[in-house]
Amino acid sequence: MTGDTDIEDAVEPDEPTGAAGDDPDDTDTDTDTDTGPRPARRWPRVLAGVLAVVLIAAGAAMYVAGRQLRDTPATSNRALTDSAATTQVAGEVTNALGKVFSYSPEGTAATKASAQKLLAGKALQQYAALFGQVEKQAADQKLTLTTHVVRAGVTRLTPDSAHLLVFLDQVYEREGKTASKAAAQLSVTARLREGHWTIVEITSR
Repeated sequence: MTGDTDIEDAVEPDEPTGAAGDDPDDTDTDTDTDTGPRPARRWPRVLAGVLAVVLIAAGAAMYVAGRQLRDTPATSNRALTDSAATTQVAGEVTNALGKVFSYSPEGTAATKASAQKLLAGKALQQYAALFGQVEKQAADQKLTLTTHVVRAGVTRLTPDSAHLLVFLDQVYEREGKTASKAAAQLSVTARLREGHWTIVEITSR
């Protein structure tokens, strides 16, 4: 620095620079105090500022990453995290399918009434269109159909909707003939309404 050079040029090495009796080392100390340590004192403040910026940036990055993790499809699927809700929807859909796909020659009215309560939307429309034919066939041929759900797996669950894959065994019995058995596989969509699950769509697989 220019100031340091001027001080060195103005002071002879063997000449006292202070009052009589002053220690020459004191002059060196004052010079160091005025010129040397000042830049060094700035470093802690500079480092503190840099660290604060880094910490804020890191915190923001972690927040964004955490938000993305929470919003992924896997974590939003309650079928993977909420066993109680998954059990409820699987049980109610199993019960509903057993009722609407089981009938006897004398019991078609009860089956139709169950469908009105347990089905809605597209599922109810399709069921109503087909059940008229089934009802007449059951009466004419003395046909009994019994449906058992072998397995119902919830593939996706949100607070108000569910998608399930369901495997069925169905037994057909005609009066005077040997019963026959068939397996079926359905994709089912259900909606939560007033605390109960209602089937709104059924697709044969």
